[in-house]
Amino acid sequence: MARVLKSINYWSFPGGLEGTFPVAECLEAAKRHGFEAVAVCIGRDGALGVGASEVECREIRREAEALGLVLPSVASGLYWGRALGDDDAAARRGALEDLQAMLRISSWLGAQTLLTIPGAVDVFFDLARPVMAYDSVLARAREGLQAALKTAAECGVRMGIENVWSKFLLSPTEMAGFIDSFGSPWIGAYVDVANVLPYGYPEQWLRILGKRVVGIHFKDFRRAVGTIEGFVDLLEGDVDWPAVVGAIGEIGYEGPVVGEMIPLYRHFPYVRVGNTSRAMDAILGRG
Repeated sequence: MARVLKSINYWSFPGGLEGTFPVAECLEAAKRHGFEAVAVCIGRDGALGVGASEVECREIRREAEALGLVLPSVASGLYWGRALGDDDAAARRGALEDLQAMLRISSWLGAQTLLTIPGAVDVFFDLARPVMAYDSVLARAREGLQAALKTAAECGVRMGIENVWSKFLLSPTEMAGFIDSFGSPWIGAYVDVANVLPYGYPEQWLRILGKRVVGIHFKDFRRAVGTIEGFVDLLEGDVDWPAVVGAIGEIGYEGPVVGEMIPLYRHFPYVRVGNTSRAMDAILGRG
């Protein structure tokens, strides 16, 4: 397998989900724990808000480079508040503006991929969000992504569609067909190996999606639990890591593999960061 970048998500650190953890401190902590890359996260405001300037982003990039780190991918939770596939037209317009701003931010950071969630039939952790018709989400998500393609191309940043618990794009063949319908190199798949487990096998998703894969999340999950409580530390769940690593090698993927470890430990959360680093070394055959 080609050498992939061992990365960690900003949300894996104390204050990350809240957006209160300074990005510079996150970079230092990631370096200290043996990571090669960081997936920074964009919030509505906070340490890296959707209104961040080019000057701010280039300073973050400079700080990463000074530590020998790269910022190859960017994530955001803004999609859960409003999305391209929403019923409400104003929400869709706002989501497109968010996406275009995040593509520009990603470019300024030097990232090649922006994790993108174009729509959801429901949001399982937010009961206030309405259930939407699958076909409507599909049509509106496609329309919104099409509208964002020009910005993605100008920024040189790919939109990586993640498989999340949104009751949308539920199979690798459907995901492949959705991506291929755009005929664009600026849309790909961001495969979360643990999110797949309740209804599939990540190694199959990786092989079927093949060259479409532009990002990979490393998480673990216990099928017997079956709820959000089933997410566990790497190597403690049911992900077949040798099969996943084999599939990564077969498709020739060379981007980052990103540990996304949330929620944090209640006490001593940095222990989980260290455990994640060691587990990823073992999974990748580096320790």
